[in-house]
Amino acid sequence: MSILEKLTNPSQGSQLTAYNGKTPNLIASSKQSKLHGTADGKDGYSTSGNYREEVNADIQAYLDGALSILPQPSQLDPGVNPTKYLDNPPR
Repeated sequence: MSILEKLTNPSQGSQLTAYNGKTPNLIASSKQSKLHGTADGKDGYSTSGNYREEVNADIQAYLDGALSILPQPSQLDPGVNPTKYLDNPPR
């Protein structure tokens, strides 16, 4: 039996992973994640706090044995684009 067969066979799968050697489909690590922003340019959770429930569910989908606590959104970036320097020079 090959290693691939052993890892992908449900009765012979790896005890070290919940995915039996397969690559899991996890949204939090993909372009579909709303953690930092959306495909149409809207602010994501990390800057504005939007989509908290969706992002939290995506992060909880990781079966890594770690306590996955969603951090608070950034207080440093209000999600507003600053004015361009050339449009707003010092006086």
